[in-house]
Amino acid sequence: MLAGMDLSMVNWARAQFALTAMYHWLFVPLTLGMTWLIAFFHTIYVKTGDEEWGRLTRFWMKLFGINFAIGVASGIILEFEFGTNWSNYSWMVGDIFGAPLAVEGLIAFFMETTFFAVMFFGWNRVSRGFHLFSTWMVAIGSNLSAVWILVANAWMQHPVGQVFNPENARFEMQSFADVALSPFAVNKFTHTTSSSMMTASLFIISVSSWYLLRGRHQLLAKRSIVVASVLGLIASGFTMLNGDESAYEIAQVQPMKLAAIEGLYKGESRAGITVFGVMNRKKTVQNDEDAFLFEIRLPFLLSIMATRSFDGFVPGVQDLVNGNEQQNIMATSEKMRRGQQALSSLDAFRSARKNGDQRAAATHLADFESNREFLGYGHLKTPEEAVPPVALSFYAFHVMVSLAGLILLLFAACLYLLYRGTLETKKWLLSLGVIGYFMGVTAGQAGWIVAEVGRQPWTIQGLLPCSVASTNLTAGTVQTTFFIFLVLFVALLLAEICIMLKQISIGPEEN
Repeated sequence: MLAGMDLSMVNWARAQFALTAMYHWLFVPLTLGMTWLIAFFHTIYVKTGDEEWGRLTRFWMKLFGINFAIGVASGIILEFEFGTNWSNYSWMVGDIFGAPLAVEGLIAFFMETTFFAVMFFGWNRVSRGFHLFSTWMVAIGSNLSAVWILVANAWMQHPVGQVFNPENARFEMQSFADVALSPFAVNKFTHTTSSSMMTASLFIISVSSWYLLRGRHQLLAKRSIVVASVLGLIASGFTMLNGDESAYEIAQVQPMKLAAIEGLYKGESRAGITVFGVMNRKKTVQNDEDAFLFEIRLPFLLSIMATRSFDGFVPGVQDLVNGNEQQNIMATSEKMRRGQQALSSLDAFRSARKNGDQRAAATHLADFESNREFLGYGHLKTPEEAVPPVALSFYAFHVMVSLAGLILLLFAACLYLLYRGTLETKKWLLSLGVIGYFMGVTAGQAGWIVAEVGRQPWTIQGLLPCSVASTNLTAGTVQTTFFIFLVLFVALLLAEICIMLKQISIGPEEN
């Protein structure tokens, strides 16, 4: 049925990239978080000399290695898609987007893989100190890899440190420091790595809870849950704090995304947060239907989150599309007009330069500069095209937040009952613990849906829409590779699940 749908090449390219990214993100959080947990387990083993901690470390290290191998393969495919399906994007912003990825490949990935072999194969072959050092370096290297990839993604969400060159119609790096150290990039990295720690802690709790329900490896399971619960609880609190800061940054630079994830169509002062709601499918930007069929709201909180003020005005989708003179918000139609003027002036400038008419070129360049910030809007067909899928953004955001709260309670409950010595008797909590990892995976996937779907239709916020960034391929070509990747990813995922389950069933090696 999908093959018969009238979808453009751009939509198929979006679908393929979403498929690859979501598959890749099944492995990345577990990799990032597990490295730190293994480093803590290994440290305790070296400090105490207790062989049970060494056995525990080797067990979790084995499961980490299986996940790491599949994650690397899917990441390589993801990077290749920039060249195959999004070649215009790669050509226009390669000088900027390529720099963080190059740093990731030359420094972080090299550092990570160098010590990876020592961490896995160095048992009884190198000193305990150097072996422990290698484990920590794998953790640092893995997360350094994430730094540069997230810097690149943050730049797409909030482009800074760049300038558009009208001579060649490309975006060029102006300040690497601005790109790497923008508040958006810092918040994205801290939020992603802390949530990855949550996910990895949930994986350890899931496996350990299963062991306790089966009455197997109880000492290993309890020790693993103690460390995972402590680190997971800390990571949960930190994730919520920097999540709030991320929301504030989104309100400043991506107000349409914030309006979408809250289902806010009409802007408000003293705006409240919707805790739970069922969206009205009939609601559009231009009609007067209510946005929700049912909702529960907490007053003031959205204004506080977005403006750090009880009285702050939070623009809605309709304000951003139709404009709001009172709040000094320009209508999307006016941005489109100015963007089209910028494109026209750019074409006239390049034509005048080609013909050697310097005076005309200078005039057209001045016209272009006055409208340059609206360049991307010149490619939109209608104002409504600037609105992301509101319902998907809203539900994804609220699934993420709800699961994060439940996960925090799970960590706290495990830690409390372990302290009381009654965890193994609470079958209901252990059963919840077994599915805890799947809650973490779902929350992570929902978070990336918010991040990527919420910024549509842009590949680079406000500057380059997806329709311009794509490669000049036929839809059939991308459809073919989409289904090839779909079959490949399903096969690899099933293979990993089978290998993981077999190793978990076997359990840690006996002394």
